Amino acid sequence: MSETTVPRPRSFPVRLLRLYGGLAMYGLGLALQVESGLGNGPWDVFHQGVALKLGLTIGTVIILAGALVMLLWIPLKQKPGLGTISNVVFVGLFADAALHLLPTPDVLAVQIVYVGLAVATVAFATLFYIGAGMGAGPRDGLMTGLVRLGLSVRVARLVIEVTMLAAGALLGGTVGLGTLVFALAIGPLVQLFTRWFPLT
Repeated sequence: MSETTVPRPRSFPVRLLRLYGGLAMYGLGLALQVESGLGNGPWDVFHQGVALKLGLTIGTVIILAGALVMLLWIPLKQKPGLGTISNVVFVGLFADAALHLLPTPDVLAVQIVYVGLAVATVAFATLFYIGAGMGAGPRDGLMTGLVRLGLSVRVARLVIEVTMLAAGALLGGTVGLGTLVFALAIGPLVQLFTRWFPLT
């Protein structure tokens, strides 16, 4: 989804509020997915796998991975914005904070609820983040950079996410039903929420 599909607020303070509110919700959504134990989204399978191998928190790996991905922007001629830098730093911090506070469910029904809440939260957070119009996240920028090289959006996203999923699984990240639900539901939910909750 392009940034032009979501109307942007004109007030700079409101844009900041939506940027950081969106990043906070995004971190919460990722934490819910991880705590469910039923499988993470493709990127977070990778983040969790690296965290397990290096003894770091998932949030720390999210920050480090985001910074490294931004280095790939240089040959792709992508330009970061405030939202890009904020994404690199704050999503990981918010995710770690939420992981610290959230209880770990040990009942399947609650785990399933966590997955549902996770996908819905990430989808809704995406609207706030994109609506701020302050630059793409590092991972989204990587995708759009590949599109500039001639790949379609679908192929670029598929290549990136399959690569991260495979690498993360080899490193010990959690892959499961939640991974499939996230992969299949996140796009349609973002589109649905855009219709119901336009950012005006």
